[in-house]
Amino acid sequence: MPLPVVMSAGQAAGMDAAGAGATGQDARPALTFLGGAGTVTGSKFLIETRDARILLECGLFQGGRELRRRNWEPFPAAAEKIDAVILTHAHLDHCGYLPALARQGFAGPVFATPYTAELAEIVLRDSARLLAEEAEHANSCGWSKHHPALPLYTEDDVDRAVRLITPIDPGQATVIAPHATLTLHHAGHILGSAWARLEITGGRSCTLACSGTSGAPRTGCCARPTRSPGPMYCSWNRRTGTASTPTSRPGRHSPAPSPGPSTGAAQ
Repeated sequence: MPLPVVMSAGQAAGMDAAGAGATGQDARPALTFLGGAGTVTGSKFLIETRDARILLECGLFQGGRELRRRNWEPFPAAAEKIDAVILTHAHLDHCGYLPALARQGFAGPVFATPYTAELAEIVLRDSARLLAEEAEHANSCGWSKHHPALPLYTEDDVDRAVRLITPIDPGQATVIAPHATLTLHHAGHILGSAWARLEITGGRSCTLACSGTSGAPRTGCCARPTRSPGPMYCSWNRRTGTASTPTSRPGRHSPAPSPGPSTGAAQ
């Protein structure tokens, strides 16, 4: 099984490798790439602080068989120990794994803009129906090696997941875990899309931003993107890959960190 990509302190000041001391008084937050690295799909970034575990994005791997198989791997962290999830927008590769995470025991709040909350429910219910149809077709035609073939998640799992979604308005600073404050800002990608600013004050303080996806053409239904109010460390996706670098403007392109697969997969 491929290992997650871990951002070290050398890649982003103020952040440590996962497990490299996230418990001491001066512990630095750890950032682990569980998807969206080496591929543009399956976005999941695990942030571990001295006081909390926060999952930024909860995307489904899409594409070829090897990518889709990752959705079926056990989630590399204990789902029930994740304190909160943040969704930047309602595309399946950013929110589509949420019912599978809930199925594995996650029961914390999921933060998103109001429009993303509404769209995510539509997308996830549609995804569950498609997964059920695919499993039914595999069983009737005998093309799966699994007997019986089962969907990754069901509509019951979607019910469980959407009950966890907590809408917050763009620009509203919200404490989502001990010493962790989230503010969502307009990203201009699709209706409800946002980039996330996460301020961590426990242990070594730092500010992290994730753009979700930026770079869509201007449309009448999307609010204009909000600029960053100050410097921070960024992880973003511009429809071409994920990149991480100190910057004061989410969306600016720079080389991606060394690719290293994900761990949560599809069939």
